[in-house]
Amino acid sequence: MLRLLLPFAAAALIAADAPRLTWADLTARSRPIADATVSYGPDAYQKVDVWVPRGKGPFPTVVMVHGGCWQTKIADRTLMNWAAADLRADGIAVWNIDYRGVDRPGGGYPGTFADVAAAADRLAVEAKRFGFDTRRVVAVGHSAGGHLALWLAARRGLPLTSPLRTAHPLRIARVVSLGGLPDLADTAASPDNGCGTEVVAKLVGPTDDGARRDPYADTSVPRLLPLGVPQDLVNGREDRIIPYRMALAYVNMAAASGDRAALHTVPATGHVELIAPDTAAWAETKWAIRASWGPTSIK
Repeated sequence: MLRLLLPFAAAALIAADAPRLTWADLTARSRPIADATVSYGPDAYQKVDVWVPRGKGPFPTVVMVHGGCWQTKIADRTLMNWAAADLRADGIAVWNIDYRGVDRPGGGYPGTFADVAAAADRLAVEAKRFGFDTRRVVAVGHSAGGHLALWLAARRGLPLTSPLRTAHPLRIARVVSLGGLPDLADTAASPDNGCGTEVVAKLVGPTDDGARRDPYADTSVPRLLPLGVPQDLVNGREDRIIPYRMALAYVNMAAASGDRAALHTVPATGHVELIAPDTAAWAETKWAIRASWGPTSIK
């Protein structure tokens, strides 16, 4: 069912004429530090930063995926440090993954997707060590990471012929996409998106005359609907990087497929606010994350 939300909390926390946050505003803040780093491959970007709350687990767990237009030169996992630290302080463990972007050797198709999958699946291996509760993992992604977070939940429905298909993918219980780009075909056809259109071809890879004739069949989330899990899209109404209409179009498609999908529209909000603690957008995101476990499960 489609739900369009204009949160009262958001309206109260941020004025309509407030200036939008910039990347410099966010990165100028004191950068929090993760508790540990895990390698899942030999590349410098095949890493996961682990954020573990104080106390005794098992802790509710988030798989976090950064954005950056699928390009390593634009962003890496440290862009999510402030959001990860805020969740950790609230008793939620964070598995903040990195991956090779399309601009790095081994990135693109299938490498970027294979990295994201391997990083997520490694969580199950390390769960006991860090006290993670893997029964209801929530995937949270920002911008291009919103696409990848949704894709993690969609992996169980990948075509049998896809090289991205694995036997036992990590089960995702809910997805929260923050200003995401779920529909790659739409992104490739939309020059008004902040990532541009050429990057999509590098991400999805070439077609051929054999089994892989449609590059979106195993990469673009709408092609894999229904996902079978609740999906929350949190979007700023004044986002100038990722057009708001993309979230609206995807939620309509997801709802039409039978999925539970909700669009949380945060007024007077751009793109950076979506991952900045102490903003209305982040408050709405935390509400969506907590909804997967209920109020009594967070210690």
